[in-house]
Amino acid sequence: MIFYFSGTGNTRWAAKELAQATGEQLFFIPEEMKGSCEYTLKEGERIGFVFPTHGWQPPRIVRNFIKRLKIRSAQGHYCYALTTCGDSIGKTMAILNSDLRKAGLPVATSLFSLVMPESYVCLPFMYTDSPEKEQAKIATAKEQQAIYSDMIAGRRADEIHIKKGPAPWTMSHIVGSYFNRFMVTDKKFSVDPEVCIHCGKCEQACPTGDLVMKDALPTWRHDGSCTCCLACYHHCPKHAINYGKITRGRGQYFFGHEG
Repeated sequence: MIFYFSGTGNTRWAAKELAQATGEQLFFIPEEMKGSCEYTLKEGERIGFVFPTHGWQPPRIVRNFIKRLKIRSAQGHYCYALTTCGDSIGKTMAILNSDLRKAGLPVATSLFSLVMPESYVCLPFMYTDSPEKEQAKIATAKEQQAIYSDMIAGRRADEIHIKKGPAPWTMSHIVGSYFNRFMVTDKKFSVDPEVCIHCGKCEQACPTGDLVMKDALPTWRHDGSCTCCLACYHHCPKHAINYGKITRGRGQYFFGHEG
């Protein structure tokens, strides 16, 4: 089984590639959290966690899911984790395995990171990649994903292929802790009603159902379900959605947008 979360599609692509390579089922974490989060493994089935790095940590929704996750007879099954990122992941995987231990679950013995096109644009120094850099990242990621898929399909343990980047502890436990505590919110999202064409693509793109169309305009629930993945922002065909003032005029990206 492959538990995954994705906002702008990078991780969804990676998870689908793994499902094809292993023949195992995908479980979309926001949908799974509507249920009991209890599972029974088939004989020899792998346990996979596939998610984007958010602020040099696993996304809050992934960590909350692991707290609820119950897998019967999980010990002895091959467990792995793959995270996508725009550049580096810091101590993301150490945090994930700490959460898995606390939940009484097997830790991921093989760890992978994939550098994919940047989608987070809510800080002054963060922008989407140029088209050339975006294409180069995807091309490299496809090559790496094929290698990682073979390793995972073969249940190869202790394969560590991650890019921690500089000062990983500081980035995850100081910068990342602040980010995930204070900046993962829908309170700064807004829509320009004169630009919005009421197409509803933002509502369709939102992975958690935090955004709904109300009076023909996108409206955020403000109920804590937002992951700040920016799917709504990136999927708007008219750039009518913004996060504060900082995203005005910045680029947009989602996986397969040129297809």
